[in-house]
Amino acid sequence: MSKIAWITGASSGIGSATAIELAKLKYDLILSARRSERLEELKNSIIAEFGVDVHVLSLDVRDREAVSAACESLDERWKEIDVLVNNAGLASGLDLFQDASLDDWDQMIDTNVKGLLYVSKGVVPFMINRKKGHIINIDSTAGKEVYPKGNVYCATKYAVDAISKGMRIDLLEHAIKVTNLCPGMVETEFSKVRFHGDEEKASKVYTGYQPLVAEDIANCIGFAVSLPDHVCINDMVVTCTAQANSMFTKKD
Repeated sequence: MSKIAWITGASSGIGSATAIELAKLKYDLILSARRSERLEELKNSIIAEFGVDVHVLSLDVRDREAVSAACESLDERWKEIDVLVNNAGLASGLDLFQDASLDDWDQMIDTNVKGLLYVSKGVVPFMINRKKGHIINIDSTAGKEVYPKGNVYCATKYAVDAISKGMRIDLLEHAIKVTNLCPGMVETEFSKVRFHGDEEKASKVYTGYQPLVAEDIANCIGFAVSLPDHVCINDMVVTCTAQANSMFTKKD
C-alpha cells in the first residue's frame, strides 16, 4: 500500500513542487490550500503523470474549526498519513516595527504559527495511533537570525523552530520524526505576497544572483523522507550559493 503525504499550501511554489516530488516517490497525496482551482489543476496533472491517488482540501489553515473538520472528514485510509509537510506560510509587509501594519502581523501569526499548530494537532493523533510518522515544518533562515524590518515575520519563524524542537521531544516516544527545514531566498510568489501584489518590487529581490527555486526545496524534502526509519534530519538550513545568511547576499 502506498504511503500518504499531506502538504499544506500546495497550490503554488514549494508546496506544489513538493507534491510533484513526492508523487515521483509514489506517495498518495492530500493537497490543501485556499485556491481550489489551482489544487484541482495540480491534482489532475499529477494523476495523469504519476498515477497516484490525490485528495484535495480547499482549506485556510487559519480557520481552526475548518481544519478540525477537514481532519475529521478524512476516511480511514486517508488518515494513515505518513508525512505532513507544514508548508503554508507567508511574509506580509517589510516595514520598520513602528511603521508596520497590525493586519500584516495578524496574518503572519495566524498563518505561520497558529495554522501550523492547527493542522499538526489534527494529524498527530493519526500518527500516534500508528506509532510512526514524519512532520516537516517549513521554517526559514529568518527563524535563525532577525534581519532589518523582519521583526514579526522573523518572530513567527523563530516560533516554528521552537515548536519543531518541542514536537520532537514530545513525540519521541511515538517514533515520530520532526524535521525543521529552513530555506533562504527561494524565487516563488513569496515576495509578491510580501509586497501585496507589487510584482516590480518583488522581482527586484531576486535580481543580480541565482536564488533557489521551489524544486530545490522539494528535493530536500524528498531526500529527508527517503532516509531509513532510524534516521531523522532534525534541522536543515538551505541557501543558494550567493547567500551567506538572512542579511548577506552576493550580487553581481
